[in-house]
Amino acid sequence: MFLFAEGGGGHATPLIVEFVNHYIGKPVHEFQMAYTYPFWEWVLSSFGVKPEDVFGPYTAENAVPWYTIMFFIACLLSVAVVWVFKGKLSEDDPHHGQLTLEASFLAIKDLLISAVGEHGFRYFPVVATFAVLVLVSNLMGLFPVFMSPTAHISVTFALGISSFVYYNYVGISENGFINHLAHFAGPKLPLLMTLLITPLIFTIELISNMIRPLTLAIRLFANMFADEQIAMQIANLFPPFTQYLLPVALMPLAVFVAFVQTLVFTLLSMIYISEVSHPPHEHHDEEHHAGEKTAAAATA
Repeated sequence: MFLFAEGGGGHATPLIVEFVNHYIGKPVHEFQMAYTYPFWEWVLSSFGVKPEDVFGPYTAENAVPWYTIMFFIACLLSVAVVWVFKGKLSEDDPHHGQLTLEASFLAIKDLLISAVGEHGFRYFPVVATFAVLVLVSNLMGLFPVFMSPTAHISVTFALGISSFVYYNYVGISENGFINHLAHFAGPKLPLLMTLLITPLIFTIELISNMIRPLTLAIRLFANMFADEQIAMQIANLFPPFTQYLLPVALMPLAVFVAFVQTLVFTLLSMIYISEVSHPPHEHHDEEHHAGEKTAAAATA
């Protein structure tokens, strides 16, 4: 019944957000004013703006942002959903939840192997975590007690940075730091072309990789935010009739958008991994051929 309270700006705020800030908002606000606020004030002063212009007013009532609370709930829900669907595993008589979980497992596995290769299955835990977490976060906005954390740029940017850090970690751990940087330079070229073209390719590829967290974040945020805003505007056309009937009619479309955006984010993360990861036998073959050449030269 009392699931939402009227927040600042006329937006409905879940009561769980007010509940959290009621108990821990004051000490968090004091910490912000003592440490983070002076830092952002110093950083933003160069641009002629104040922290309030970027982050909104600093108060004890919004010290813990709604998207932080909702993302924390999304993490808990992700674990709970997998645990509920898993249930008691059985080979002879699997229940519907187990079959759904197995189908999801095979879908992500096949997509990962097709994008990265057979060796890509080693990255399944992280990629599947991205998929489940993003999907749960996207679908949370369909329930009245929640708000979708992926409808805020801070959450999607954090997810984008996580994907960026992970695939670079994979590249460095497999190839070494120097070789990982070297793959930005493109293929080997003749000496003259190397001096002219390679620096240009390296610069373009480096910039392209550095903006990937931003493109991942904006793509996911823009679609989820736009989906919520469109549904809200349509629901307010002829209240109260459109507030109850149209949202139900639009729910299949919202679910479709949530799944598509999850697929896009997960697939792009797989593609980024495929660019820096190579089958182990490729390195072995290179070492083997190098050894053969050395042995042949020694024999000659």
